[in-house]
Amino acid sequence: MATVLVASNRGPVSYKLDEAGSLDARRGGGGLVSGLSAVSSQDSLWVCAALGAGDREAVRRGVGEPGVRMLDIDPDTYTDAYNGIANSVLWFLHHHLYDVPREPVFDAEFRRLWESYRSYNRAFAEALAAEADEGAAVLVQDYHLALVPGQLRELRPDLRIAHFTHTPWASPEYLRMVPDDIREELLRGMLGADQLGFHTEEWAAAFRNCAGDGAAGTRVEVYPLGVDAEELRALAHRPVVDERLAGLRAEVGDRKTIVRVDRTELSKNILRGLLAYRELLTTHPEWRDRVVHLASAYPSRQDLESYRAYTASVAALADEINAEFGTPDWKPVLVSVKDDFPRSLAAYRLADVALVNPVRDGMNLVAKEIPVVSEAGCALVLSTGAGAYDELKEDALTVNPFDVSETAEALHRALSMPPPERADRSKRLAAAATALPPQRWFLNQLEALRA
Repeated sequence: MATVLVASNRGPVSYKLDEAGSLDARRGGGGLVSGLSAVSSQDSLWVCAALGAGDREAVRRGVGEPGVRMLDIDPDTYTDAYNGIANSVLWFLHHHLYDVPREPVFDAEFRRLWESYRSYNRAFAEALAAEADEGAAVLVQDYHLALVPGQLRELRPDLRIAHFTHTPWASPEYLRMVPDDIREELLRGMLGADQLGFHTEEWAAAFRNCAGDGAAGTRVEVYPLGVDAEELRALAHRPVVDERLAGLRAEVGDRKTIVRVDRTELSKNILRGLLAYRELLTTHPEWRDRVVHLASAYPSRQDLESYRAYTASVAALADEINAEFGTPDWKPVLVSVKDDFPRSLAAYRLADVALVNPVRDGMNLVAKEIPVVSEAGCALVLSTGAGAYDELKEDALTVNPFDVSETAEALHRALSMPPPERADRSKRLAAAATALPPQRWFLNQLEALRA
């Protein structure tokens, strides 16, 4: 039994099954892992889903990390819940990404998928109810588990329950596209919590507007996740990152760098960022052969056709820019369409300019990470759609995420910024970025929940 419980789709550890049948455990990273480390492992439990064959085999063998309970949910139920609802419905709703003349379509198949989503959430609620001490604090994470607070409240009314949403929340107009009964179930699930957390006041206000008077019994708070500067800098100066940095320096030479690091999610606006870079090279030809765009685009959700097509479009547009402007001695875009965190950290260190231009998104931690790691200091081009916008807007060059020309001009201003100004802005950006590091972010929520 535990006094502090965390629930999330992905846990802090994953298992890979090798050809000999042995299980290899791999620890994950990220803000939530770092945040939970502030709590004694003897008192805490992390409940998560078994995501692959290795995880499910670990559950069957009874292999596990202390303080972690993996749920072996039926693979078909999991796929329906994760891809069919969480990533194909809720993600699109909260990020306002639907191509409305064609989507969404709420039909009998949607109802079948929603039943799987409900069952997936129920499995978490039942596990948490079984593992929690009397009056324990339960912190549920993200849109994958939006029904858990309400389901858990029915099972264990004695618990203190919080839910944190790491994405935006849909506007009332957008959420009204969802069938009435499903929308009510979604809101009822969230309102089963004592406390709801969001990264920004805009997303918190969107939830309040959707819930109306129903939110009266639930505290809706804002907790903008920050960066652990010491941990991030240590990661960025490992030998493997030094090797990647040497390779990038050889390719870049003495040119300036524009750096972006994103997953190939539709909300990240990577295509318009590349279009802005192409317009920069067109309208400001003085930058040709004087700048390189280092773009890391991690493939994301490749089970979904729309994401596969988007990833392919990113690679194709980068190739077009290189064909249009490149020379035998200069490749304008160095794009990495693979998951290579050491390369990303090396690019952070090399960054003169950071480009973070989402259309509508969660925190966008990369906007906070690059100023912390950049060796010479970087200028930040940041869109108004980024979750970090309110915290960083005073020292960033801010843009409308849909305005390619404005973004191109902001890139020109950033590249032209005098080094002392760039260094001063970068220092202030780094200070803001580290104001609420993961451990403090987590403990603030836990303390508020217990209070």
